[in-house]
Amino acid sequence: MAPATPGTGGLTAATDLDEYLERLGRKGLLRFITCGSVDDGKSTLIGRLLYESQLIYEDQLAALEADSRKVGTRGEEIDFALLVDGLSAEREQGITIDVAYRFFATDRRKFIVADTPGHEQYTRNMVTGASTADLAVILVDARKGVLVQTRRHSYLVSLLGIRRVVLAINKMDLVGHDEATFRAIEADYRAFAARIGLTEIVAIPVSAVHGDNIIARSAAMSWYEGPALLEHLEAVPVDGDDRHQPFRMPVQWVNRPNQDFRGFAGQVASGTVRPGDRLRVLPSGRDSTVLRIVTADGDLPCAIVGQSVTIVLATEVDISRGDVLTAYDAPLEVANQFEATVVWMHESPLLQGRQYLLKSATRTVSATVAPIKYKVNVNTLDHVPAERLELNDIGICELEFDRPVAFAPYAENRTLGGFILIDRLTNDTVGAGLLHFALRRSQNIHWQALDVDRRVRAAQKHQRGCVLWLTGLSGAGKSTIANLIDKRLVAEGRHTYLLDGDNVRHGLNKDLGFTDQDRVENIRRVAEVAKLMADAGLITLVSFISPFRSERRMARELMVAGEFLEVWVDVPLAVAEARDPKGLYRKARRGELSNFTGIDSPYESPEAPEIRIDTTVLAPDQAAEQIVEALRQAGLLAPPP
Repeated sequence: MAPATPGTGGLTAATDLDEYLERLGRKGLLRFITCGSVDDGKSTLIGRLLYESQLIYEDQLAALEADSRKVGTRGEEIDFALLVDGLSAEREQGITIDVAYRFFATDRRKFIVADTPGHEQYTRNMVTGASTADLAVILVDARKGVLVQTRRHSYLVSLLGIRRVVLAINKMDLVGHDEATFRAIEADYRAFAARIGLTEIVAIPVSAVHGDNIIARSAAMSWYEGPALLEHLEAVPVDGDDRHQPFRMPVQWVNRPNQDFRGFAGQVASGTVRPGDRLRVLPSGRDSTVLRIVTADGDLPCAIVGQSVTIVLATEVDISRGDVLTAYDAPLEVANQFEATVVWMHESPLLQGRQYLLKSATRTVSATVAPIKYKVNVNTLDHVPAERLELNDIGICELEFDRPVAFAPYAENRTLGGFILIDRLTNDTVGAGLLHFALRRSQNIHWQALDVDRRVRAAQKHQRGCVLWLTGLSGAGKSTIANLIDKRLVAEGRHTYLLDGDNVRHGLNKDLGFTDQDRVENIRRVAEVAKLMADAGLITLVSFISPFRSERRMARELMVAGEFLEVWVDVPLAVAEARDPKGLYRKARRGELSNFTGIDSPYESPEAPEIRIDTTVLAPDQAAEQIVEALRQAGLLAPPP
């Protein structure tokens, strides 16, 4: 079906399809986003751009006219925002919630445009749209000027490496097409942009509703002498520096369909590669030579940035998903501690010391945020001290990975320097970020090989080192039961140690309070100590409320599989509160004790503990006997094999 009127990028009945597709493939591609505050007219701008470029098909135009009458905001006129706002909630409210992508082409260039939401709570969607963009169109309502969300989006644009900006000052018809208003907003924006490193700015006065300065210069603003929006988008240079950078390709998949073929599939992140090139595999540091570059359409003599290929090496090299193939003479850095910027995208805050899954390129690792150095006030650009990041906060943090990874700073390579953070329990994407550099200390610390290992120490004690982790509400009976278990095991000649929550806070953790982030750090430290004790061959009992599932899972994953038992000492809150052996519940109810678990701080009960003890039906000595027997059944009281 042809466009309503044959246009610069359209396909007519007389056009040969193959010829058209060939011409389309030769055109350059510009990816850009529209962003700004709520109701600045982003969707209307894109809709008008498509309409004025004569890129709307007849059935689309008919549907648009019908939708405009039904849910539009322009009365009898066409509401061009409906071309982009696809969600019913968006149409009902007249706002953008999700990121909407549209492809279109003119005689000079192909375009992919991402219409991103303006509401602050959907800033995470804006980050998604900006992560692959070459240019940003930042809209400002001429009546309102530069707002906080304008500054927030501009800061993110700069942060994500977009250097070219169009400042589209929209709704000029509502201020009488006044040049002075335009110039004042432009000057205000440029002053802020200079502070965040945005210098390549083209300011264009537009009226998206009426099409002024969208495709062609408008007579209504004869004082403006710059380009129309589409004219500028067609002419602006597109960076192509990545193909001139050293070769990098994260391995997505090891392709082994049979015993005679083994290739490494992925998308080239930068540079070029040819058969015969010598490559280095990171983080292992091994090297080999490219034998073939394989695609579904046959072998290639060369692969360039953006192409998805399978590389076959001349020698057998141990490579897995997440490794990076690099030019031999220009390898990446390898590290496990970094400074990074994090954009927090979830209603639950980011907490120092909590572990998250971090995905960068094709590798997923465990990452701990410690510490948060500061967060950025996007309005003033001040650095604000912070111990947590709330929804839409932008913070500078230190990250610790559980293993070394090959990386490039985001400023050099978006693929290898960008990452997302994932909640370990829900698998929700909760943050996004950019790696700046490896911390110097990470380059100076290495694992020291030791001849006496955990197996030797366990054999010496004729038992397996392990961790018995007792969790539950205050007053559930954890410390009483743990003490009885400790006495029984020592009486049997076992080597044990008991880490009790109150006792540890007198020394190792005496600097910590009871906020959520302090509780996270409390358990992180104790888990690391418990790991060392288990490595020493001790049966280690840990008696802590440990209210959060995420930290208990972190503790489990530090240990050797099969040598961590979670014991849920379960009791209803009302029973625990009635016992109240330390008087803490009474203090919490009187408001004298804040962040008390079960009252004004949550307890996340275990989902699949190895042992559950109900202390309303079991006496402490019965519970202790049951747990010791469970240790025996698990083989943890027998000498190591």
